[in-house]
Amino acid sequence: MKLSLTLAALVLAGSVSAQSNWKLDASHSNVTFTVTHLLVSEVDGRFTSFDSKLVADVNDFSTARVETAIKSASVNTDNTKRDEHLRSDDFFNAEQFPEIKFVSTSFKKVGENKYKVIGNLTIRDVTKQVELDVKFNGTIKDPWGNNKVAFKATGEINRFDFNLKWNKLIESGGAVVGETVGITINAAYVEEKKS
Repeated sequence: MKLSLTLAALVLAGSVSAQSNWKLDASHSNVTFTVTHLLVSEVDGRFTSFDSKLVADVNDFSTARVETAIKSASVNTDNTKRDEHLRSDDFFNAEQFPEIKFVSTSFKKVGENKYKVIGNLTIRDVTKQVELDVKFNGTIKDPWGNNKVAFKATGEINRFDFNLKWNKLIESGGAVVGETVGITINAAYVEEKKS
């Protein structure tokens, strides 16, 4: 019995030590979105200020945990007037709710280099569970000896679920801005070196 407990402790210790902390490589990452405009065209945008942390075993991402924070005021659609509207209370209300947050609750492998990540997304004062498809792009050691890992996550949300409430209708009855927002996150991380 004592031997089995010792072995269990060693296995547990090994699993814990295999976990690494990874910090975002922001210069090689991006957060973008797409939404329909006047039913027939699409408008793309991005957030220019964000951070993310990953805790994971590079050999088994099914135990990964990720937390991401995005500065809502950093929204950028290459149109100053539209961006000011997005920062207003009709949409993000960036002054009162400066951050959009995502905290994962599960990271499940569903195929070769494919995962489903489920987590809690908070926009404004609303938190809802969302699911993203994740493609694992691989790991590599850069020329300076740093371990890097990269993912591409995609998904959709209904903006009305998060109180992004502005909705002007056109004569045909459709909305100027669509309800569904497509999200794409390209995230590269660098393993933090253990001291």
